[in-house]
Amino acid sequence: MSIVKDSQKIDFEKLFFPRSIGIVGVSRDPGSGGFFLRCMKNRFKGPIYLFNPRLSGQDLYGYQIYSSILEISEPIDYVILAVPARLCPKLMEEIGQKGVPFVTVFASGFREVGNENLEKELLDIARKYNIRIIGPNCIGIYNPRAGLYFAYEQSKKAGNFSGVFQSGGIAQNLSQLAVSYGLHVSKFISIGNSLDLSPAEFLEYFLDDEYTKIIGLYIENLRSITQGRKFLKTVQKCNLNRKPVILWRAGYGEATKKAILSHTGGLAGNNAIWKAVGKQTGSCIVNNSNELTALASAFNLTRLPESRNVGVIGIGGGSTIEAIDILEKYNLKIPNLTEKTINKMQRFLPDVNTNVTNPLDLGGAGIQPNIYYRTILALDKDPRISAIVFIKDPERFGGFQELLEEMGFKDMDLNKEFIRYISKAKRICTKPMYCVMLKINEGFEEYKSRYKFKLKLLNRNVPVFESLELTGLVLDKINSYRKFLQKHGKYPKTTIS
Repeated sequence: MSIVKDSQKIDFEKLFFPRSIGIVGVSRDPGSGGFFLRCMKNRFKGPIYLFNPRLSGQDLYGYQIYSSILEISEPIDYVILAVPARLCPKLMEEIGQKGVPFVTVFASGFREVGNENLEKELLDIARKYNIRIIGPNCIGIYNPRAGLYFAYEQSKKAGNFSGVFQSGGIAQNLSQLAVSYGLHVSKFISIGNSLDLSPAEFLEYFLDDEYTKIIGLYIENLRSITQGRKFLKTVQKCNLNRKPVILWRAGYGEATKKAILSHTGGLAGNNAIWKAVGKQTGSCIVNNSNELTALASAFNLTRLPESRNVGVIGIGGGSTIEAIDILEKYNLKIPNLTEKTINKMQRFLPDVNTNVTNPLDLGGAGIQPNIYYRTILALDKDPRISAIVFIKDPERFGGFQELLEEMGFKDMDLNKEFIRYISKAKRICTKPMYCVMLKINEGFEEYKSRYKFKLKLLNRNVPVFESLELTGLVLDKINSYRKFLQKHGKYPKTTIS
């Protein structure tokens, strides 16, 4: 339910880059507005005004607490209203008198528990003062460029990944999971019940936002047909403008649908319809946070492959067979290599314990970084291949040291050498590369080896996934997105007005 007409774009500058913030309902209780102060203290550079009439005159973490927002003479651009639902209308009236343009309503206890009249009262007051509401039942805005945070220890580094989420917990988790995939957030919005501002309004903003290149959504429901139509139109426009939208639409099971009703007060909707939405708008439909973040990482770090043809480098006969089974399940193709490519690889690969058909089994030669490098380059030159998937097990590197010394490679840091050669290949190759980093053991040393390897590759713009299943899903979705762009004449890259 929008306060302004659909054709009128909203100026979100004071929401995403407020000069000052107010938090109503602060205390030392971790479930109060004090939570938001803990997240932002020493990070937000502008004034933060705190309000609680019971604690007026006291201070919290060095910030003075006032009784009412009307005591402040300076303008406040953004307020977090963190009081029980029953108190929200009265305090929204004061916020409106103050002239605040944006308010996040933290409280639950509205439509999701049957209090639709209370929700309507709140919305009527907001309309009276032209206040835009984020929520209720949400945690608001994470924008590291502006010093806005909604979780402890969130990264201060800003990136190009933005999103709108109907769950505050999922928004927090994704903001931190993203970092483990080499991603950093531009703007995340937790919208809860989306009483006023809906996903569509924020998508319109992302469309023109220079800092947003990839968009993630967690949607439980849309509140109206009008909102739904606007959502579909805006999502499609984002996708056609090469800002891929990754949509996690929850509510496939009956128990989940009941949980959604009690969470955001909405109905989950028909599953078949949502799948059709993905196809119509070009969105990538995913089922969990790991899929969403892995796919965003691939969009961020690599270019789109020109076809579904994949060249695979395995680490043994069994792993290559497994790769075929899984990747073909995700509609990917493992084509035969050209004779020229095979002849090239036969010049540097031994005849014993190797297989130079696709997928490639390098056998014992695969522990030599220079051999791996030459194999990647050979696949990159093959006209039948559009993407390269290589499987590595860095936790086993330590066990090869003695063998490498026998081969004349004394004091070689295998982890470091593989990173060096893969990085060199990445600089030369024209086709997207993806690493499958297998997890074999759970020991601390093995974890350290995997973590070091993954971090170095991510820093060199190589996506790293921990299973062939996830890799297959990511490549399937990325190729479907490319096909959508091709269908609309947007691939190779063009822009639309």
